[in-house]
Amino acid sequence: MAQYVKFSVPKEIMDRQLNAIEKVRKGGKIKVGVNEVTKAVERGQAKFVFIAEDVSPAEIVMHLPVVCKEKKIPFSFVSSKKELGEKSGLEVGTSAIAIMEEGDAKADLESLARQVAELK
Repeated sequence: MAQYVKFSVPKEIMDRQLNAIEKVRKGGKIKVGVNEVTKAVERGQAKFVFIAEDVSPAEIVMHLPVVCKEKKIPFSFVSSKKELGEKSGLEVGTSAIAIMEEGDAKADLESLARQVAELK
């Protein structure tokens, strides 16, 4: 587990997260990439942040959990950049995404936020 990964996400919750990301992609709004995610978090616009666990070098995303905690924005981890990119509608991997508008996945994300808070 990388230095910036603050807690382990069980497989069941990870699958639910990826399904929620797919739902948001179809009916909501997502910001992709560390720079865009950082801006959205600092402005307080992000509703939920997902960070890949396999980012190298780790310094690229190391600040995101800290900034999310400061702004009280829920965040979680997914296993790989490739998977995160695919579920976000990209053909390439991405290190982080921010959910800006939930669309049809609002209830799913609220439930996930509660479960992730319990993991911390």
